[in-house]
Amino acid sequence: MLHMGSFKWIAGFLGWVSGGPIGALLGFLAGTAMEGFIERLRPLMGADSPYAEGPARSGSRGYSVNQQRNSFMVSLLVLSSAVIRADGQVHRKELDAVRTFIRQNFGEEAVDEAMRILDGLNAQQVDIYSVGAQIASYMNYSQRLQLFHFLTRIAIADGSFQKSEKNVLEAIAGAIGLSPSDAASVIAMFYKDSESAYSVLGISPDATDDEVKSAYRRMAMKNHPDKVATLGPEVQKAAEEKFKQVQQAYEAIKKERGLS
Repeated sequence: MLHMGSFKWIAGFLGWVSGGPIGALLGFLAGTAMEGFIERLRPLMGADSPYAEGPARSGSRGYSVNQQRNSFMVSLLVLSSAVIRADGQVHRKELDAVRTFIRQNFGEEAVDEAMRILDGLNAQQVDIYSVGAQIASYMNYSQRLQLFHFLTRIAIADGSFQKSEKNVLEAIAGAIGLSPSDAASVIAMFYKDSESAYSVLGISPDATDDEVKSAYRRMAMKNHPDKVATLGPEVQKAAEEKFKQVQQAYEAIKKERGLS
């Protein structure tokens, strides 16, 4: 249960996550109906809030960079809960992975409240499909790929990758509208085997050289850090890691095949 002292911090969250199934979860955690929750927060919101006076807005274009960024954070917390509980246990290393993400991307002052929200979410049943549909409606494809990358990092934080965790990740990928090959690409960045480089590029080992080059160009475009620029410089910097793994996969295949 959240307390009134935390509302000022939570007010910064209220972008597109303030409505729909994610908003309902936040309202429940606040211990009040969502509308009452919003009413108490209204004095703390700026003029660009979707709940400020004026015409209603729809779509992510109606929200500021901060609101999009904070909505990304809330989405991560909600889906992290599903990933963390996938194997029936809550592992300390997985919680630490979330804590590190919040600290690096939103600052130390956000950590305690974010972890309280995650703790509250861990006590609830998160409907991956309804939450995922909301996320798919507001985030662009590259932002959803980055979200999935963070979630996969959390899943492997305890040093293992259970079938139950893979199943949940695949369900999340489908719910947020990622293609199976793009989801497999992200998972392959963490779960290495003899065909990982090909999986990262979304192709099979029997792909032609031209198909390898085309796949690299396609995946480099999807995973380019500039695609998540509206989520803030910290998230954009984190996206560079994913982009580099696409480049490394391509270089590994080129070396294997003797391509120039």
